[in-house]
Amino acid sequence: MLRKLVIGVAVIATVVAGVGTARLVLPWTDPTRGVVKQLTFLRAEIESGSDHAAQKQFPEGYFFLNVLYGLSWVQVGIDDPARSADATTQVRWALERIASPDGTAPFDESLQPQYGVFYAGWTNWLRGGLIALGQSDAAERNAFTSESVEIATAFRTARTPFLQAYPGQAWPVDSVVAIASLQLYDALVAPRFGQVVRDWTAAAKLQLDPATGLLPHQVVPQVSGARGSSQAMIQRFLVDIDPAFARTQYEIFKDKFVTGLGVREYPQGTSGTGDVDSGPLVLGRSLSATVVALGAARVHHDPFADRLAREGELVGLPVSGVKTKRYVFGAVPIGDAFLAWSTSARPMVAADQPELEGESGWWRLPWLVALWLPALLLWGGLRLRHRGRRRKRAR
Repeated sequence: MLRKLVIGVAVIATVVAGVGTARLVLPWTDPTRGVVKQLTFLRAEIESGSDHAAQKQFPEGYFFLNVLYGLSWVQVGIDDPARSADATTQVRWALERIASPDGTAPFDESLQPQYGVFYAGWTNWLRGGLIALGQSDAAERNAFTSESVEIATAFRTARTPFLQAYPGQAWPVDSVVAIASLQLYDALVAPRFGQVVRDWTAAAKLQLDPATGLLPHQVVPQVSGARGSSQAMIQRFLVDIDPAFARTQYEIFKDKFVTGLGVREYPQGTSGTGDVDSGPLVLGRSLSATVVALGAARVHHDPFADRLAREGELVGLPVSGVKTKRYVFGAVPIGDAFLAWSTSARPMVAADQPELEGESGWWRLPWLVALWLPALLLWGGLRLRHRGRRRKRAR
């Protein structure tokens, strides 16, 4: 009985090792690797109230789940024109949800731009994505124009390049998203906000974190140094604002925050605790920052994206069916939303960046050892036990 149980476990371990090895070494032909299946899963989850559940977990949970759902569809529709009509329908649905009272509830309507730069920037970026799909109507284009003007006016009249997301609170990453949306407007509609973007970039360069040379994490009510959770997002958008500056910032980010085990929340040589921005830290690494860094690596044409994606397929417990795909058995839909958005990431304004030098494939070795060692030990133990029995019989 015990031998049969051990054989069963050994078979399972061998299958797991084989599947894991395939995910680590075999070439991928689908660049988005099941993103549409993820989005099918997410649509059903959102309709079942997962966005409201996410809101209870952190302040922008409802908004993020819906906006990332829409943005992932934008990327899918641009990369696959055959899906652009379906993508347009899905983006409109997402825009309706974030413009609803539930979408605006956490934000202050009196801020400039309205509801604060976080809400305005992400919403405008999604509106730009709708225009980029090529099937928008006049009202949608007018909305993109009016919101872009409102954002640009807020930056022109502010004394700082970093606007408030909530009363008395400002994070540079939110202003990066908003400025990127103005650059997207100029690329899609007509050149209009170039000077605002250039002025912002010049001002932002004067307020870099002196310890790292990167944009700070927060500036109001206090200034805090660069952190991985916001830096991963900044590197995703900065490339569409100023590609040269973005590449320099990205290389610093990789040097200070990226390790073989993911993305640190605090730069090398320092430490800190996790919070609502980073999520729980594991050995100082932020899972959310690591997932977003996958998208940053993709827009920077960094082979590191392939490693992150493969490791995600290995440890993310993906379950893929005929129509849907989910990670961690679908327990955290907002995690699926971030992953879908990162997996399908592409520059929206900038040309494809020069490819960065890739690392050697030896990073796979520890994973392969971890995958195959249990199976080899189990089969080896069975083999030795079988030999021992044969010797006893021979005597």
